Amino acid sequence: MGRFFRLLSMARLLLAQDALLPPGFFTDAPLRVRLARRVFTFLAPRFREDNRGRKLSDRIRKLGPTYIKLGQFLATRPDIIGPAMAHDLTFLQDQLPPFSDKQVQRILAAELDRPDAVITQLSAPIAAASVAQVHQAVHAETGEMLAVKILRPNIELRLASELALLARLAKMAEKYFPVTRRLRPVDSIEILARSINGETDLRMEAAALSEMAENIGDMKGFRVPSLYWEASGRRVLTMQWVDGVKASNVDALRAAGHDLSDLAVRLLQIFLTLVLRDGFFHADMHQGNLLIGEDGTIIAIDLGICGRLDADSRRFLAEILHGFITRDYKKLAQVHIEAGYVPDHHDVDAFAQALRSVGEPIRDRDADDISMGRVLAQLFMITEQFDMVTQPQLLLLQKTMVTVEGVARSFDPKVNIWDASEKLVGDWLRKSIGPQAILQDMADNAGRTLRMVQRLPDTLDELERGARALQNHQSSKPAARSDRLARLIGLSALGLALATIIYRIL
Repeated sequence: MGRFFRLLSMARLLLAQDALLPPGFFTDAPLRVRLARRVFTFLAPRFREDNRGRKLSDRIRKLGPTYIKLGQFLATRPDIIGPAMAHDLTFLQDQLPPFSDKQVQRILAAELDRPDAVITQLSAPIAAASVAQVHQAVHAETGEMLAVKILRPNIELRLASELALLARLAKMAEKYFPVTRRLRPVDSIEILARSINGETDLRMEAAALSEMAENIGDMKGFRVPSLYWEASGRRVLTMQWVDGVKASNVDALRAAGHDLSDLAVRLLQIFLTLVLRDGFFHADMHQGNLLIGEDGTIIAIDLGICGRLDADSRRFLAEILHGFITRDYKKLAQVHIEAGYVPDHHDVDAFAQALRSVGEPIRDRDADDISMGRVLAQLFMITEQFDMVTQPQLLLLQKTMVTVEGVARSFDPKVNIWDASEKLVGDWLRKSIGPQAILQDMADNAGRTLRMVQRLPDTLDELERGARALQNHQSSKPAARSDRLARLIGLSALGLALATIIYRIL
């Protein structure tokens, strides 16, 4: 019941601010729905626009970890709560009081065989969030400074139970309110759950650190902390301590002599490189998770939330950005339809016209007034008209893109997001779908194709034996019919095998 009432409190709070449902919902809703909303939100606080973000965030923080995460997730869904409310929820900081030293020692002893062999001089918590807190320590052998991240006691059980309640309600919403199906609340809650589950098993964050370190080994000006596997487990993560100026401290960055315009451009290009080249990106790149080293290196910490995009989604994203940059709206419309994001019964030219209505108004504006976040928000507004279903795999990307843009603009308010992206996106498209990409794909598949050819005789022998067995099994039936069936199976299998090989070669 406590979980249910916390959920009702969250819903009541958001509904009172005209959030939680798509913009304009209550304007067009039947009278009984509007009355129900008024009754449900009676005496609920309504905040002024000038301080709504901070007031709302303070209220949500008091509801606990799940609702902090839910609020942060809703900040990625301007299609549900509107662009203004999504912006307000970006103020939701993930900070809670620390847990006791006795609990810290108990967790270390349970998770690590010999914690003292690596971790010594453990400090008091230097940061305490809803899921974990971070301590500074010293490596027992090398004397190197360490950062030790420790999960809150029993946080997994609390989050799992509250997420299960949200999942049930999402299923009910899709079942009884068809209008919500386009927004895919069930899939959205599943993505939120996977994200939180990744945060509550620190072995997953350790693996993410390891993978990203390998991916960016040749990338200049960007790195992540080194990892200590021997002092990490499900509830403990030990990393190299990294020094740097917080990305939020712009005055300190300027005083240290950093080129803020260069930082802004490099951050955008690093993010797009992670997304397009690797398909694996830091999905929580807010100012608190970015440090700037003395030499200008951007250091990303806290990889508890990471996102992945498959090759098709990366191509789709790149062509969307390239379409807006080059003003090729028809191509942009075709990409949406080819990817299956917009049903193919819609007219390409009509959809291109709608996309033009989003893209053209930004062409003549100053660089500091052109926002990817604004473009995404406007794009959401036309999706319903063309039955575009929400793509869950793109939600983390959308959220991170808006966050990175905000950090870049804090460095340089006049940074031109599109100029910073154009060459990188164009080069990636040429490499991924041009002749070079085709040759590379053929080279990548050559070994597999050769192995398939080498296995073909054995495969045909197995098919022949199977056909004979089938013929013997059906010996009571006319022989001619069994022979024809056996030949048909063999020829079909041979044709399928040859078609597969030809496809691989081409």
